[in-house]
Amino acid sequence: MVGATTETSMSTKILLVEDDRNFGDVLRSYLEMHGYDVDLAVDGIDGFEQYRRGTYDLCILDVMMPRKDGFSLAKDIRSKSSEVPIIFLTAKTLKEDVLEGFRIGADDYVTKPFNSEELLYRVQAILKRSMKKSDPEDDAKEFTIGIYFFNFPLRILYLKENNEITEKIKLSPKEALLLKMFCQYRNQILPRSEALSKIWGEDNYFTARSMDVFVTKLRKYLSKDENIEIMNIHGNGFRMIIRGEIGSEL
Repeated sequence: MVGATTETSMSTKILLVEDDRNFGDVLRSYLEMHGYDVDLAVDGIDGFEQYRRGTYDLCILDVMMPRKDGFSLAKDIRSKSSEVPIIFLTAKTLKEDVLEGFRIGADDYVTKPFNSEELLYRVQAILKRSMKKSDPEDDAKEFTIGIYFFNFPLRILYLKENNEITEKIKLSPKEALLLKMFCQYRNQILPRSEALSKIWGEDNYFTARSMDVFVTKLRKYLSKDENIEIMNIHGNGFRMIIRGEIGSEL
């Protein structure tokens, strides 16, 4: 074993779904030894329950599993997030199976038996790519939203009329985090599950209802600009559109 731990492994959360408990325990221990935080599930149903309750940077899914196979689990995960990377583990080498995995949205496909070190490097490579393309505005501190100006560190939403600040709205920590995510996803769909996991820490009925309340508050705060609308996207989440901007399609 080599010293392959890199900065990408620190505080990185991995969901490992493998029905062979002995193999799963060995693989989990190996990844944890290299600095990853790993949750192990033993079938697709258990895996999806753990995914819904947590926030993961990567999913490693066995394909052949009881109750729910890896392909079905990946489809469920993709219905919640189009961004989280997925690696399939499988003994199936047919071209059709590999293509099916990539059609579902896999980032990599590892055939058993495999070398643990090889899997480790694949994990590191995928996480590096994911970090580069995810949340390009994650470090942004200030946002222009129509006639509003949002200072995230101060949690203040300013209303600007005729180039003068006419109103200042102090946001709660969750209101500020949610508005920042809307700004990062402006004119795109913000998945409900992603916002709940990042801001509330879990995705369930009660946190979802809480999020609805916060969305209603943000709509009220932004109501003086008729070009701004936060839309419900049934079964997916919300979309903050700013009419007239590229990408708004309105």
